[in-house]
Amino acid sequence: MPTFRERLVPGVGTLLAVCLLAPATLLVFLPISLPIGIVAAIVLTAGAIAGLVFSAPVILIEQGVLHAGRARIEVAFTGTPEAFRGADAVRARGVELDARAWTLLRGWVDPVLRIPIQDADDPVPYWVVSTRRPAALSAALAAAHTATP
Repeated sequence: MPTFRERLVPGVGTLLAVCLLAPATLLVFLPISLPIGIVAAIVLTAGAIAGLVFSAPVILIEQGVLHAGRARIEVAFTGTPEAFRGADAVRARGVELDARAWTLLRGWVDPVLRIPIQDADDPVPYWVVSTRRPAALSAALAAAHTATP
């Protein structure tokens, strides 16, 4: 049973912006055929929304392993995470970001969590992960840390 799970699906604003594909598609296909334009607009918009939702990465802590998208690391190799919001989050994923850091960032998720990596053999100094629930992810990392030998 996972101790933490979050899928980084797009927010309502992003999904509404994607819905603007419908009138644009309709505008392109309108001179050809109205029924084809309506079908194309529905299919393209639904496909774009489905693509964004189903390809959204998952952050998961399970059996002492942190999964963030395709990457994974044992919780024992992580340090105490730092949460950032607002302007601090912009700096953490921008000008203060180490080029060697591993990132899982989504523009529609403002808060980020910086997780230090404490493995001498790993060249990555830390992970920066977008999360809507940084306090819950930090708590789950701490709980998994104490549960691992």
